[in-house]
Amino acid sequence: MVDIVILCVFAFAAGLIDAAVGGGGLIQIPALFNVLPASPPAALLGTNKVASACGTAFAARSFVRKVVIDWGLVIPAACAAFAMAFVGAATVSLVPQGLMRPAVLVLIVLMAIYTFCKKDFGALHKPMRIGTREKLLAIVIGGAIGFYDGLFGPGTGSFLIFLFIRCFAFDFLHASASAKLVNIATNIAALLFFIPTGNVLYLIAIPMAAFNILGALTGTWLAVHKGVPFVRALFLVLLLILIGKLSYDLLV
Repeated sequence: MVDIVILCVFAFAAGLIDAAVGGGGLIQIPALFNVLPASPPAALLGTNKVASACGTAFAARSFVRKVVIDWGLVIPAACAAFAMAFVGAATVSLVPQGLMRPAVLVLIVLMAIYTFCKKDFGALHKPMRIGTREKLLAIVIGGAIGFYDGLFGPGTGSFLIFLFIRCFAFDFLHASASAKLVNIATNIAALLFFIPTGNVLYLIAIPMAAFNILGALTGTWLAVHKGVPFVRALFLVLLLILIGKLSYDLLV
């Protein structure tokens, strides 16, 4: 019972952070592995995905009610992400994880430097006109991030937010909302693997899902009411945490 309470606290924190800027897995996955060290890794990952998928769905629902979504970009990106998440998962054994961490670390450091130095990055929402070029770019972004999520995973939401701002001139709030909708597609792809294969600890996953949803609703409320400066600051903090975690993983 104590283990469930601890995991629910972490699930709430993960849902809150993930709703605003992504990165909830950095909180929830280590908590599961530390609290339940005897459980199979696949079952812990499946349990995490059930909880985070529920939180993501409710965060997306809240964002859709309060933020105008550019569906012409989000839908192609989500479809491509869904398809490529399967491809990434299928090829995970072919790509040495030792090569992934340094490459991702470099990308995240560059993202952090760019965001910090470019003070107006993501400050204004001036989306481009949606034409064929923009839709194709959305497919490429969704496919690349979906593949990465299936292959490796850490920082998926942060990469999506950065790319929606950089490529389509979104602000942080609209980019976060759009990223959540694309994340739903990759979550569904993951659940289609974990649930049929029995890799979900439902007695843990259900209460964690409830608290992840509460955290996600809180995170969405903070993002909408505190606005772009709050989300931008939280995004930079998350990138620093990602840099720290990936650096630590490389050293140990």
